Amino acid sequence: MAGRDGTAPLLIACALGIERLALRLGDARDAAGPVTVLRTGMGPAAAERSVAGALSGPSRAGAAVLATGFCAGLAPGMHPGDLVVAEETRDPRGAVPCAGTDLLVEELARTLPARTVHTGPLVGSGHVVRGPERAALAATGAVAVDMESAATLLAAVRAGARPVAAVRVVVDAPEHELVRIGTVRGGISAFRVLRSALPTFFEWHRNVLLPRR
Repeated sequence: MAGRDGTAPLLIACALGIERLALRLGDARDAAGPVTVLRTGMGPAAAERSVAGALSGPSRAGAAVLATGFCAGLAPGMHPGDLVVAEETRDPRGAVPCAGTDLLVEELARTLPARTVHTGPLVGSGHVVRGPERAALAATGAVAVDMESAATLLAAVRAGARPVAAVRVVVDAPEHELVRIGTVRGGISAFRVLRSALPTFFEWHRNVLLPRR
């Protein structure tokens, strides 16, 4: 349902349980309207199915959608804990432009000044990307890759006009390849970075989505 001032809801989509834990909404009083964190499950098919289902009811008409979680960086010099703000998401079905990218970059730089924020295309893949494939994706101009963001945003815009965005935290980079997802649970900074980014998502929602009339 819409907020008291008519503001449409915010749907934050992630794939993994550890991402969902980082995004727990213990205190969402700074949010501009109702907020839901949706764990979609891994992979583009799961993400597309879950997001389409979540947006199917009339109470979610016009809801803003933000895809988030962890990703693999493609550009040399990226480090775990860096942030990626997508200018667009891409997969073989096409590209979806993101809204409010400049605002997200500005707010993340303010709230997480010790973290580098990268911007550019975020590409979708159906599997974990390694070695030569990583270099091939980087050659297309993409700055990062994950398995759910492109499918999430595509499902969102297919369900109706709405602002969409994607913000990811790098856990795997060309010089810092992740051996297994358990390494994330072992305590690298990505979990804390994602948790600290949550107020920025609320600020994005407040600014890109005008109240419904």
